Amino acid sequence: MDNRVAIVTGASSGIGEATARRLQAMGYTVYAAARRVDRMAGLGRDGIRVRALDVTDDASMTAFVERIVAESGRIDVLVNNAGYGSYGAVEDVPLAEARRQFEVNVFGLARLTQLVLPHMRARRAGHVVNISSIGGKIYEPLGGWYHATKFAVEGLSDSLRVEVAPFGIHVVVIEPGAIKTEWSGIAAAGVRSTSGRTAYAEQADLVANLLTAADAHPRLVSPPEVIADAVARAVTARRPRTRYAVGGGAKPMLLVRRLLSDRAFDRFIVATFRAVGRRSTRAQPQPTPAR
Repeated sequence: MDNRVAIVTGASSGIGEATARRLQAMGYTVYAAARRVDRMAGLGRDGIRVRALDVTDDASMTAFVERIVAESGRIDVLVNNAGYGSYGAVEDVPLAEARRQFEVNVFGLARLTQLVLPHMRARRAGHVVNISSIGGKIYEPLGGWYHATKFAVEGLSDSLRVEVAPFGIHVVVIEPGAIKTEWSGIAAAGVRSTSGRTAYAEQADLVANLLTAADAHPRLVSPPEVIADAVARAVTARRPRTRYAVGGGAKPMLLVRRLLSDRAFDRFIVATFRAVGRRSTRAQPQPTPAR
C-alpha cells in the first residue's frame, strides 16, 4: 500500500484486533491503540505497532498522533473503533456514567479525528472510518445512553463527510450487527448491575438475555473479521459507500426499522425481547423436584 499508515483504536480485542490484522495483511503500517497495551502483545509480536492510548485524555491523543507523524510522516487511515456499551434505564444511570459514555464513544472519536485531519488535508487524501452500530439507527429499552452516542456518531460522520470531501478525504460509517466479541457480555453485566434491582428489573433481565442470546445461538452472530473486511473494502474503494451495514442481522433489522412506524417498531422490539427472554428461561437448567 505504498507505505501507507493506518491507526486502529480499541485494538486490544474483537473488531479492533481483527481490523488491525486485516490492514497489516494489506500492506499498511498499522498502529494499534488501546488503554491496555498488554492485551495487544500478540499484535506486537506480529509486527503491528502497539501504542497506549486513552481516548478520554487529550494529552494522550495529541502525543499519540505526534509520535506517529514523527515516525512515519503520514496518516492515511483512521479507524475509530474504541467504544463500549453502557446499559441501564435512563432514570438509573448516573449522569457521570452517561457523560463518560459520550466521552469515549463520541468526543474521543471526534478529538482524534481533529488531530488527524490536518495531516490528511496536507496530502489531500485519507479515510476516516467510524465504527458505529445498527444501534445508531434503531433503539431498545435500557440502551438510551448507548444509542444516543451512536446516533451522534452517525450525524457527526454525515456532516464531516461533506466538510472534508473537497480535500480528498473520505468518511465512512460501519454499522455492525451482532458480532462475537466481549462487548455483549460486558453490556449485559452492566445492565443487571445498574437496573437489575430497580423498578426496571424485569426489563433489565430481558435486555441482558437478549444481549447474551448469541452465546446460545452462535449462528446469529458474525465473527469480527466481517467488520475488518468491510473496513478493507471501504479504504480501497475509489468511491466508498457512505455506510456499510454488516454482521449478524444488520441488514434485516435496518429494513424492519425503515418499514415500520415508531409505534410498530416499539411493539416489535418489546415482542422480540420477551420472546428471547422466554427462550432463555426455558434453556436454563430446572431444579430437580423433591421426591
